[in-house]
Amino acid sequence: HRNLSSRVKSIRLDFWEDELVEFMKSAGNAKARALYEKAIPPFYYRPQENDCNVLREQWIRAKYQRMEFSGETKYPPLSYTTGFYEGILWKKGKNNMQFQKRKFILSEREFTLTYYNKQDESKGPKAVISIKDLNATFQPQKIGHPHGLQISYQGDDHIRNLYVYHEGSEEIVSWYNAIRAARYAYLKTAYPTGSNEELVPKITRNYLKEGYMEKTGPLQKEAFKKRWFILDSENRKLLYLRDKLDAEELGVLFIGTESNGYS
Repeated sequence: HRNLSSRVKSIRLDFWEDELVEFMKSAGNAKARALYEKAIPPFYYRPQENDCNVLREQWIRAKYQRMEFSGETKYPPLSYTTGFYEGILWKKGKNNMQFQKRKFILSEREFTLTYYNKQDESKGPKAVISIKDLNATFQPQKIGHPHGLQISYQGDDHIRNLYVYHEGSEEIVSWYNAIRAARYAYLKTAYPTGSNEELVPKITRNYLKEGYMEKTGPLQKEAFKKRWFILDSENRKLLYLRDKLDAEELGVLFIGTESNGYS
């Protein structure tokens, strides 16, 4: 809030005039939520304490500056609610560390995310990604940009990772919530009787833990090599990659189900 030029007062360190105390009593959290959180789409991500800065900042701006959740009809409609989103993102090369501009198109109707390697779309897309198995999670530290977003999906025989960012904080969060909107629409189609309580946690997920570990080979005679590990608790998988920004994993270990004694 302090970064947004808001008037911020500390409960312990600042002096509170009686008039301000009465105002806070009359306009408490319940009334504020009734105004600023009246109509939050079920797919819109509500940041938690440990989420990255760009998510928390844009949540505050969306609520208080842009009044996106007031319930009033917006014209033009909010970009992430239209079912179609397109724009340019900086994408890391598959086999190098260079980021280049690529055009992305998200279609809720077709449940696809498409991107092109060149500006000329007549040459066809580089990839057409199904929303079915797609995940998106912010990874600013790993990608090395405060707006870094990792998009993962099931390829033919590997999980494919795309590392992207946009210079605009509002734009990258809009992309994130547009992806979540498309995922939510897909889940509502795939599980028509599912409640929001059941479906919303499945829209996107953050990985439980990531980091480097030393790994030997299957014969346990090979030299230990540093590998990047990702623990995906939702899919109960432990993935390892040669390096943290690799496009594909080297291997996947399935962690077993609760019925087999795994927590």
